[in-house]
This record gives sequence, C-alpha cells and structure tokens, in this order.
Amino acid sequence: MIQVGVNGYGTIGKRVADAVATQPDMKLTGVAKTRPNYEAEAAVRKGYPLYAAVPDRADRFREAGIDLAGEAEDMVMTADVVVDTTPSGIGADNLELYERYDTPAVFQGGEDGSLVDASFNARANYDAATAEDVDSVRVVSCNTTGLSRLLAPLREEYGVEKARITLVRRGGDPGQTSRGPINDILPDPVEIPSHHGPDVNTIFPDVDIDTLGVKVPATLMHLHSVNVTLGAEPSAAAVRELLSAEPRLFLVPEETGIDGTGKLKEFAMDTGRPRGDLWENCIWEDSVSVEGSDLYLFQSIHQESDVIPENIDAVRALLDREDRETSMATTDETLGVGLESLFDGRRQRVVPKGDD
Repeated sequence: MIQVGVNGYGTIGKRVADAVATQPDMKLTGVAKTRPNYEAEAAVRKGYPLYAAVPDRADRFREAGIDLAGEAEDMVMTADVVVDTTPSGIGADNLELYERYDTPAVFQGGEDGSLVDASFNARANYDAATAEDVDSVRVVSCNTTGLSRLLAPLREEYGVEKARITLVRRGGDPGQTSRGPINDILPDPVEIPSHHGPDVNTIFPDVDIDTLGVKVPATLMHLHSVNVTLGAEPSAAAVRELLSAEPRLFLVPEETGIDGTGKLKEFAMDTGRPRGDLWENCIWEDSVSVEGSDLYLFQSIHQESDVIPENIDAVRALLDREDRETSMATTDETLGVGLESLFDGRRQRVVPKGDD
C-alpha cells in the first residue's frame, strides 16, 4: 500500500484525501492543517489523522478540543509520498522538508513549474513522472488540466497546428468570500497571452497556443471558448465520437437542457456526486463544429475538482507503480469518473463505487 500524506486540507486537499481513501492501493497517512477551523473538524469526523502544518500553532488545536497525531514533519517521515495542496507559493517553502526525508512530492498548479522535475497531466504525459530521476511533479492548474485533456486526443488523431483559447474565469470559489463575487468583467490579465498557454507548453512543448483570460462575477466554474486548427479536416461527428471515447470528457447532450454552468452543477448534485463535483471536462455537444480544419467548441471546467483524478494518477506515476492506462482506469473506477447522460443510451457511474 502506498502511504500518502496530504499537506493542506482546503478546497483541493480535502478532495484529494477523500480520493486517496477510496484507492485499493493507497492508504491515507494523514492530513496537515494550519488552523482548527471547520475543515479540520471535518477531517477528524472522517477519522483522518490530523497533523499541525505549523508547529507553533499546535496548541490552538488542543485548545479547540481537537487531538493531533503530530506535526507535519511526522507525517512526511512516515509517508511514501506527499501531496502538497497548500496555497500558491507555500509549496515552494515546503520542498526542503520533503527533500530532507527523501519523500517524493506532488504539487499543485499554483506553484511555478521550475520548482519541480516535471509538470503532469495523466492523459497527456504520464510517463514524464515515471523517470527514475523525477522526485517531484506538479499537477497543472484546473484550466491547464482541462486543456491538456482536450488537446491530447486531438493531437494524436489529427495533429494540432494552432490552438486559440479564451478562458472565461470565475471570480472566486464559492467559499472564497474575499475574492467575490466581483461586480465587474475584467481582462485577466490584460496582457496576452494569459499564463495558461505557457502552462500548457509545460505539458506539450510543441503546441502553438494563444490564451486570453476574462474574469466574471461567478463562482461555479470556468468556461473555455476553444478554436483549434487541426492537421486534418474531420467532420464534427468524427470529432464528437473521438472526444466521447475519453472518460474524462463529458459531452453534454442538447436533450438535457443544460445551458450553462449552473445547471451543470445542479446535474452533478442530482446524480449524487460528492460536493457536486465534476471531475470531467464538460463539452457542449452541439457546440462542436468544424469549418475546414478549424474546430470550435465550448467546454466548462470545475475548478474545485477536475485536478483530483490527476493527483491520484500522479502518486502512482511518481512511484512508478502502474502504467498510464492501469492507473487512470483504477482512478476512474474508484471515483466514478466517466459521466454520461441517459440520453446517450448508456450510463456509467456518476457517484463513487459502492455509493449507487
């Protein structure tokens, strides 16, 4: 069993911890938290060993009536691998701790790519993390994860000559009261490209991609307006068939009446998804169109959850425990990844295994 420690127990960390707990080849060593808030209480309720991320604050947990299993350093010592889900920039400060105990680490997209040995997306470059000299990887951001998942099959089947993406980004997560919702529409950033294009190039160095970002007063999801110039001229039907075969891409049928991100989230909650999470790219099927070699589509990305399967796969890849196909299949099976609508005439799991 792979002993996995999760350093940080916020939006991403709590989801990673839950995902680790479902894996047949992993055991959650514990989670580290900076303060005894409601998320720390949730970890205790689930029976997760709780560690103090900041030793000087350990007394705060005891004063709040929360027992600790130790300090983060204790967790790192016993773990085979640590998934660092701390806020952007904090992971860089934690790297020395992981290196001190020769503990491989998985970081998140908020960290700079130069911090790690490789950036990671399971569908696109799984083998980059399996090399013997790779001790740390960075699961790229939610938007870059979504773009990499989309571009991978397109590159393999048709070739990609140019990608142009406009990212309509939520102002903040639902729980980030300090970030919105904003009453504005902001170029974010006003310079071109946004950081997402260069981030995609950490996965696909040879892809010619331009990205623009716009921040809007919403909290639910991101929306991508995608134009990809392909190396061939397939039909729209052929592209839909190609994308629908990818378990981490969900083609939203017109019959569902899902016309926006609000209904996507409602659909996820109605189907029993934990926290209403959408681990898949959600691509509006009717938006997929082709003019010559130019492909157009709209896809939506749930920023709180789409990187969760990638973190699980990154753990296996970093320790070289499974090949890509085996790891992704195991992750998808245990989490219930592979969202399908009844209108497609078939149904895969939409909730974790055993929770139907």
